[in-house]
Amino acid sequence: MSHLLFATRSTGKQREIREILADFPYKVLFPDDVGLPEDPTEIGIETESTFEGNALRKAEYFHRKSRLPTVGEDAGLEVFSLGGAPGVRSKRFALATINQDQANNGELLRRLSGAPAERRRAQYRCAAVLVLGGGRVPHTFEGSCPGRILMEPQGTGGFGYDPLFFSEELQMSFGDAPPEKKHAVSHRGKAIRSLAEWLRIHPL
Repeated sequence: MSHLLFATRSTGKQREIREILADFPYKVLFPDDVGLPEDPTEIGIETESTFEGNALRKAEYFHRKSRLPTVGEDAGLEVFSLGGAPGVRSKRFALATINQDQANNGELLRRLSGAPAERRRAQYRCAAVLVLGGGRVPHTFEGSCPGRILMEPQGTGGFGYDPLFFSEELQMSFGDAPPEKKHAVSHRGKAIRSLAEWLRIHPL
């Protein structure tokens, strides 16, 4: 069985990727699985202004370390009335040393305090970039899902902004949505399934 490395240490992302790829014909691996302990230099990887740029940098970094076909993934929340913020800064939207997700959600609610429904329109976006090495061109797969930001959290599922994100397609928050329903419409589910379909046509 061929191996495919995903360049993320986020336990939330790892869980979702494994769930999305439950029937995937490749062995899904993460950095710890291949003996790559966390390195301080990883902090400086995500310096680009786009999800695709950050995903490519992560894929290239871990491909150099592992020599395995590697997928870098970057995703975030874009609120239209905030000019697309938090965007690529979604993971560290608020300044915090502990409870980062809670701090990010608090900052988002603060910025949208009193905002009517039309100013709460948002979308989740994801870019996944596959780096194969050997001079081959990287391949990018994208996904997005529309929604709006709630007045207060609903549900305890998912991670990050999920309890605040109301999915138009599901008519519930991602915090309330069962994993299989969330993955069916989510930005990450769409991008990763596009990657999986490409690999079925172009096997490693």
